[in-house]
Amino acid sequence: MAIANQIDALAGQIDRLDRAIVAEARTDEDMRRLTTIPGVGAIIAATVKALVPDPGGFKSARHFAAWLGLTPRQYSSGGKERMGRISKMGNPELRCLLVLGATAVLRGARKNERAQPWLRTLLARRPFKVAAVALANKMARIVWALLNKSGVYRRPEVSETAAVAR
Repeated sequence: MAIANQIDALAGQIDRLDRAIVAEARTDEDMRRLTTIPGVGAIIAATVKALVPDPGGFKSARHFAAWLGLTPRQYSSGGKERMGRISKMGNPELRCLLVLGATAVLRGARKNERAQPWLRTLLARRPFKVAAVALANKMARIVWALLNKSGVYRRPEVSETAAVAR
């Protein structure tokens, strides 16, 4: 009985913290812009805001994604490039949250006929988890761009040739 009471108390404390994070995300300009990205919610935006020291300190979005450990390791020699698994060198919590957000987007794309065509083709070519890490990499690059250029995420327009192909 005592353990059940502790679990209930911790669940209540987690709910209060979640509400506080969502309230902060609504008031902070950077976090509000980050939540416009599909797959990025208040928790991910708050984590990025807390754990990324200075997004302008990264030379490019690829360097930011590499800092998070979302880019493949390179084993290159003699002009022949070989790409390995992701490096997992960055912050594991932030990387895990981005992959979870990407997983949620991909689950929705599986069932949605109007999902972005490149997502559906990626899912057709690659295993689900590989596609989730690739999308997390793309989300990290978008996060870097929004933090550096102070813009709002706009969904890419579907080209006319892709619309005709459907």
